[in-house]
Amino acid sequence: MIRFFAVIGFLLMFVYIRQGGDLNKYINMKYSYLSTIAMVLFGIFTVIEFIRFSREANEAEKRKREKKEGAVSHDHDHEHDHHHDHHNHSHDHEHDHHHGHDHDDHAHESSVRWKRAVGRAILFIPIFTGILLPVQTFDSSFVKAKGFSFPQADGTTSDTVPGQVLSPDTSIFYSADDYAKVKSKEYEEFNSLQSVVLTDDNYLQGIEVIYDNPGSFMNRTVSLDGFIYRGEQSDANHYFVFRFGLIHCAADSGVFGMLVNFPDGTALGDDQWVKVTGTLTSEMYKPFEQVIPVLKVTEWEAVDEPSDPYVYRNF
Repeated sequence: MIRFFAVIGFLLMFVYIRQGGDLNKYINMKYSYLSTIAMVLFGIFTVIEFIRFSREANEAEKRKREKKEGAVSHDHDHEHDHHHDHHNHSHDHEHDHHHGHDHDDHAHESSVRWKRAVGRAILFIPIFTGILLPVQTFDSSFVKAKGFSFPQADGTTSDTVPGQVLSPDTSIFYSADDYAKVKSKEYEEFNSLQSVVLTDDNYLQGIEVIYDNPGSFMNRTVSLDGFIYRGEQSDANHYFVFRFGLIHCAADSGVFGMLVNFPDGTALGDDQWVKVTGTLTSEMYKPFEQVIPVLKVTEWEAVDEPSDPYVYRNF
């Protein structure tokens, strides 16, 4: 019975998330077919568990009926007296033997029940949270809580600066040779452009290429859009422009973007969406004592938050 409710619960959760349009907040939509496969499998498992449960219920009812029908009424009194005498004799003989085990058996049963309850909770908690809790779209408060850092010149990150790196690192998904080939191919694609326009389709690739090869893109025009994060370290004209991205799924998601130098007098608030175009330069970012790429704005405009605020890594 528990297995039946578990599989149908996971099936309903997948259907709810997909039909609600929230699947893109959990996985890269390139892998959305996996959710379809999961729903099909859970549907099959639901049917199998329902059939199994129905058979067990029918067999239990059949045994109960056969037991009732098999009772012999005219032997009841005789068997009762015989059993009563035998029980009194055996009870006196066995009482002392079993009494010592009662406490141990009770403790064992309590332990089993507790473990079973924990197992069921672990099984059903994801279902309840997936269906009942609202899906939260990340914003600047997430950035502030998690923190961030910048890639070093050698591709490593600082051990003294907490938080995730503002450039997606896909090297962990390849062997060293394969990553070198991918890195070279993507570099050639972006390096051949007179101006780099980062869109929903190439945002994560472009940010990674720029951070890996900042010198190659200096003084080149770059355009991107995202939400504003002022941060505690920025001066009056500097704001971060970020996008939340998923490489494969929510487990490897993060905030990716760069520091932007706006014209004097620009006043923006956290989570405000903008589209910026400017020239890529570099500055010393004092909080981290590190030279980082900075986009010096030539034009910008406020824009509405897109229907899908996330970007995804294309492979």
